[in-house]
Parts: sequence; C-alpha cells; structure tokens
Amino acid sequence: MKGLDLAQDFFESYGRPMLESDFSELLPYLAAGLFGMGSECFGFDDEVSRDHDFEPAFCLFLPGEDVVDRRKEFLLERAYAKLPRVFCGFRREAVLPVGGARHGILRTADFFRKTAGSEDGNLSAIQWLTVPEQSLAEATNGAVFYDGYGEVSRIRQNLAYFPRDIRLKRLAGNLLLMGQAGQYNYSRCLLHGELEAAQLAVFEFVKHTLSVAFLLNCVYQPYYKWSFRALRRLPILSELADALGALMTGGNVRTGAEEKRQTIEQICSIVCRVLMIQELSFLSGNDLERHAYAVNDLIQDSELRNMHILAAL
Repeated sequence: MKGLDLAQDFFESYGRPMLESDFSELLPYLAAGLFGMGSECFGFDDEVSRDHDFEPAFCLFLPGEDVVDRRKEFLLERAYAKLPRVFCGFRREAVLPVGGARHGILRTADFFRKTAGSEDGNLSAIQWLTVPEQSLAEATNGAVFYDGYGEVSRIRQNLAYFPRDIRLKRLAGNLLLMGQAGQYNYSRCLLHGELEAAQLAVFEFVKHTLSVAFLLNCVYQPYYKWSFRALRRLPILSELADALGALMTGGNVRTGAEEKRQTIEQICSIVCRVLMIQELSFLSGNDLERHAYAVNDLIQDSELRNMHILAAL
C-alpha cells in the first residue's frame, strides 16, 4: 500500500470520525492531508523506503491562534496521539523523525513559512528566485483530504507553480549552463586531458538538463534522489531519462567520448525542438547558449529580464 493511500484511509477511518465526534465546532476551521517531506508525499515510496518515517498518519492543519487557540491545539494533539497505534498492519512511530514532526497537528502558517518562506503563499519576485525548488515541491505535493476553512488549498494554489517570468529566468539560466557543460566544456576538458573534469562536465550537463525538463513541463523538480523517477513520469521529455542515465554510468571516459558527445547533442536537439514547440525560442540550430538568451528576452518584467541570466540559479 502506498503511503498516501494509507494516510487517507487512516484519516477517513479514524481521523474524521474523531473530529466529527469530539471537535465538531472546530471542523470548519481545519484541514487534513498529507504533503511535505518524504517519498510517500510524492508517491515514490516502496518497500525500501518503509524503513523510516513510514506510518499510518496524516497532517491536521490549524489556522491562527485567534481562530484555534493553544488549549484547543493541545486537546487536538492529545486526541491525535490516542488514535490506533496499528492500522492495516503498519505501526505508528513513537519517535519524531529527524527535522521535526511531519505528521499530526501543525499550524498552517508555520508549515508554509518553513517550506515556502511565506505564511500565505504570496511570494515576492526575489523570494520566487531564491526559495529552493524542492521546498516548493514539498509545499504542493501529496493531497488534501479535507479543507473546511479553505486556507490550505488557497495557499497551495498560490504556490502551484512559478510565475511565467520566474520560470523563464530559471529556464534561461539552466539552458546556458546545460550548453556550457555539455556542448563546450566536456570536449575541451578531454582535449586538455582532464578526464575527471570532463566527467564533472557530464554531471553538470545532466543536472541542468533535469532542471530544464521539469521547467518545460511546468512541474517542480523534487529532491535530487527522486529526480530521475519523477522525470520518467513527466508527459514531455521523459524519454531523456535513459540517455541521461547512460551519460552518467556508461562507458570509459576517454574511449566513450564520441558516443557521449553524440548523446549530448541528441539531447540538446530534443530540448531545442520542445523550445520551438512551446514558442520559447525561434532560433535555428542547437546552440543552447543562443537559445538561453532568446528565452531570457521573453521576460516581460524589465528589471528581471536585465538581471544576470543566472540570477535564478
């Protein structure tokens, strides 16, 4: 059973009845769901990931103390703690995970301040440029099972994805570094005999290609260890996963150089084709540096457009 399904079943079986029976006056102000840190919030959990922080649990979000005071918060915490310790064969954890509570009673403002840097999900341009993308993914992943107050859903909608200009700035920067690493520095490092540096260039190319793929899908990129799994689920450019994986793991650095160069150019060609389809660049050829500046030129906000092309990275 997936963690997200387990959480929803646990909430419907015990959480909602507990709230309706003992906290009916608070129910209109609460929200319940499961999102945030953890593979289960992305649907990436499996048998291996169940060795820690996997349990029948959900998050119960509370608005400010002017609506739900600390005494009621304490009573909710006690009631949540008394829910069954075992559900569907899984036991609830008795020890908090590293980094603090991921389940149970949470203040809405505290959660979104921690993940997105904003209590209400309204971010300035600078915040959009600097908040880690994986944190935005954690603020908007998973599912909301119930939202009587509507606050949690509104905030998640505010954070649903980057504004267009921010997306373009991030895309331009990643395209530039993708081209520099793969189309330029990889071959030059080999010519210098710097085999280690050449492999680092490959890794940089893969890293920025992953970012470009998520940006072209308008999907937040999750924590790096889940990026390839998430890439394979994307509607656009999922076919790049195997080629990128081969670049990182296949062949001798020197003897496989020509094959890697060809793979890099093939990947760049596919990305450029998507840029054309999405009308983000109308330039011919596969020179990613030129395409990067073409994307940057589409930014409507002049201040953001004139910032360094790598300002969002």
